[in-house]
Amino acid sequence: METSLDLSRWRETPRGVAYRRWVIISTGLKQLLRTRFFQILIVMAWFAGFLMATLGFLFSQLVATGGWVETLAAKAGPRAEAIASIFNGFVALYPDIVIRALFTSIFWLHSFLGLGLSLIALTVMVPRLITRDRATNALTVYFSRPLTSGDYLFGKLGLIVGILALLWTGPLLFGWVLSLGFSPGRDFLVYSFLPLQRALLFNGIALVALAAIALGASALGRSSRNVIVIWIGLWLILGIPAQAPNAPRWIQRLSFTHDLGQVRQSVFQLDDALEAASAQLPLFDKRLARKIGEAGKAAEATDFGGALASLALFCGLSTLVFFRRLRPE
Repeated sequence: METSLDLSRWRETPRGVAYRRWVIISTGLKQLLRTRFFQILIVMAWFAGFLMATLGFLFSQLVATGGWVETLAAKAGPRAEAIASIFNGFVALYPDIVIRALFTSIFWLHSFLGLGLSLIALTVMVPRLITRDRATNALTVYFSRPLTSGDYLFGKLGLIVGILALLWTGPLLFGWVLSLGFSPGRDFLVYSFLPLQRALLFNGIALVALAAIALGASALGRSSRNVIVIWIGLWLILGIPAQAPNAPRWIQRLSFTHDLGQVRQSVFQLDDALEAASAQLPLFDKRLARKIGEAGKAAEATDFGGALASLALFCGLSTLVFFRRLRPE
């Protein structure tokens, strides 16, 4: 059998570092998005974004001149028409308070769903990040090629960012943009932008924390079953005692979900929005104003500094575990 050696010049276009990293990200995303489980999660996430837009549409109809709410109120009689006029007057006189409180509440509620779907998705993803590569000795093959540990880390982080963007960030922006399409004026854009910034800030903090913890948990073992148990332990088992009303601070800080909850309360500042509404809006029902103020106090963060420090510690320990285990075996 004759063999020939081709010594002609290689004419292919060189591939850079960005291409290697993109291959890792895109391949992982394609594998996940082919599964029915992730398809269902994505449908749920984007349906939630549509519901956010629906709430914005309903609110815009409440304040729009000639909207269906005003039309129905006119048909219902003078009392209903007067109530609709009073509500429109609130929005016209206090757009910063009413619109900002509305979108703060919507984004605050959506953060629970976005975080919940992300945690469920990561439960399935954790064994796919590093565990299987360690169990099958795939790291030896990867690092025998022009692939660095930085490329590998960037690719795995990109995979997590991609999934969380599909489940959380994308629906959030979609719901906000679509709700603005139904808004009757620019006040909706002006006074909803700050709540959106806060929602994206919390989304970013949660993304960094979840990505680091997920990578660390995935690097701890070579068995998918063991890694899932570790992840569920960090998520649920430590989270249950942290929710007890009289739980000590150190137990609460051991739960990264509790820490993220404290960060949520502080970043969204729902307490400020509700207390401003109860104090500045000319509400005729004093009981309603008092309840709104009490809800604002209940939404106040009580341990933001400790929770943020605990999340930083989680990220640091997870990063240390990741780099110590990221070696061909």
